[in-house]
Amino acid sequence: MSEFDEYIVHGEPGQKEKADAWQTAIGLQDVDGLKVSAYLLDTARQHIEGDISIDEARERIKVYYETKSGHDEVDEEGDKASANIAKILSEPSFAFSIVGLTSIHRRIFEGIFKFAGQLRTVELSKKEWVLGGNASVSYQPAVDLREAIEYDLAREKEFDYSSHPISEIINHLARFIADLWQIHPFREGNTRTTAVFLIKYLRSMGIPATNDMFKEHSWYFRNALVRASYKGLNISPTTEFVERFLRNVILGEKNELRNRDMLVGASLPKTMPQSIKAPNPKSQFDALNCTLEELAVLKTIEDNPKITQTDIAKSIKKSASTVKRITSGLVEKGILIRRNGRRNGWWEIQTYKVHL
Repeated sequence: MSEFDEYIVHGEPGQKEKADAWQTAIGLQDVDGLKVSAYLLDTARQHIEGDISIDEARERIKVYYETKSGHDEVDEEGDKASANIAKILSEPSFAFSIVGLTSIHRRIFEGIFKFAGQLRTVELSKKEWVLGGNASVSYQPAVDLREAIEYDLAREKEFDYSSHPISEIINHLARFIADLWQIHPFREGNTRTTAVFLIKYLRSMGIPATNDMFKEHSWYFRNALVRASYKGLNISPTTEFVERFLRNVILGEKNELRNRDMLVGASLPKTMPQSIKAPNPKSQFDALNCTLEELAVLKTIEDNPKITQTDIAKSIKKSASTVKRITSGLVEKGILIRRNGRRNGWWEIQTYKVHL
C-alpha cells in the first residue's frame, strides 16, 4: 500500500484530492532517482488532514533544510520539488504557452536550481539506461529552444480534438508530448516539468485522467519519451510506449508498463519484444469510438450514474449547453440512455452498464 492510500480510499473528498496530488508529486521524483524524507511525509500528512495549508507545508520544508545540518541534498531536492508540485497540482489555473511551461519549471525548482524557469544556454547529452547506457537523445540546440517550443505549441492549438476518435487522439497526444520533451528546454528537471504540464493540460481540456500512472510509473514515462525521441542504427522512434502509458491514464486500461520491454542494446534483439506487439486490453470507451469531449462525459457518468448535466459541466469544465449537446449526441448514437426520467433517473452506458 502506497503512502496516503488510506486517504484516497477512505478519506473525505478534500483529503482524496490532496493525497492524490502528494502521491503524484512524490512519485515523479523517481524519474531522477530521488527519494523524499520522513519529515516530508509527515508534513504532507498534516496538510492532507487539514492541520496546515499547502503554503505552510512548503514553508516548513524550506525552514527544515535551512536549519538542519548534515542533510542529504538528494532528500532536499526531492522534498522541495514534491511540495512545489503538490501545490501546482492543487490549483486549477493553467497557461498553454511558453510562459506557462517556464512558469511550471520555475515553480517546481525555485529554491533548488538557480536557473529555475530559465531556458538553457548550454547543449545537453545524457546517456540513457533504456538505450543501453551508451547513447543519448538528440536534444534541440540551445539557440533554437524558444522557436521550437512556440512551434510545437502553435501546432498543438490547431488540432481539433472534437473531430477525432479517442484512439487517434492518444496517438496525437503521445507525439505532441514526446516532441515537447525532446526539446529539453531546461538544464535539469525536464521530465518532471513535462509531466506536470501534461497533467494540467489534460485537466484543462476536461479529460478525466488518473494520476496513478505518474505516481507509480514515472520512470517508465521518461523511458517511453526517450524511445519516442531516439533514432539510431536499427532503432526508429516509436510512440507505442507513450501511447500505452496514456491509454492507462486516459482510458483506465491496465496495460503492463515494464521498462525492460523498452530496453535496447547490442545484446538484445533488434526487433521489439513480442509482448509489445501483443494486443492490449481495450477500454470499453475505446470500443465506442468516441471523441475526447464524449469520453469526458462518459467517464464522469461512469463514476456517478445519477449525476446531473449541471454537475457534469462543472466536473469537466464545460458549459451546460455543451454538455447538453454532448449527451444528446451520445443518446442519438445509442451509447447513452437516460433511465427513469430527469428528476430521479440515472444514466446508463450501453455495451457497458454502470453499477449503481
